[in-house]
Amino acid sequence: MYQICVSGAAKGTSVDEGRELASALGAAIAKAGHSLLTGATVGLPNYAAEAYKQAGGLMSIGISPAASKVEHVMKYRLPTLAYDSILYTGLHYVGRDTLLITSSDAVVSIGGRLGTLHEFTIAMETGKPIGFLQGAGGISDEIQTLMALAHPLRSGAMVTFNENADELLAELTDHLDVEHSKYKELYQ
Repeated sequence: MYQICVSGAAKGTSVDEGRELASALGAAIAKAGHSLLTGATVGLPNYAAEAYKQAGGLMSIGISPAASKVEHVMKYRLPTLAYDSILYTGLHYVGRDTLLITSSDAVVSIGGRLGTLHEFTIAMETGKPIGFLQGAGGISDEIQTLMALAHPLRSGAMVTFNENADELLAELTDHLDVEHSKYKELYQ
């Protein structure tokens, strides 16, 4: 079982375009037996978390920018119901993003805006495998252009693109299985 982060737009046009994709991704993560991590936010990450729970997922974890549940709900106006556990970091969005990505085994991004781009750069800098579930617009549609401008990628960086949640997750899982083959018993 891996910890799969779902990164994506909380607001904006890619939320409307990506809702079904996010739901399919949440269900695929549950079906594969992985844990789900998100930034405990609204929009696409929350749609994925809701679908994950509906599909019988074992552990959904939210990493909150807030310092407490009260701050999470009242100040940030963020959801709680789709999560088995929420870590209230008090790190605001920038620190939360770093903790979220570095706590994950792999990242899947859908649509997105500046926060999704920030999470992508953290994943790239820390060597986390990242997949883009295409079809929601936003930063995910522009990332290949940005990658070409920022080349070369870190050695061994894994970035993949797919329009199908199950196929994208299988590709990331296969990569992680190879990467962690020496320690596979730790991931069971």
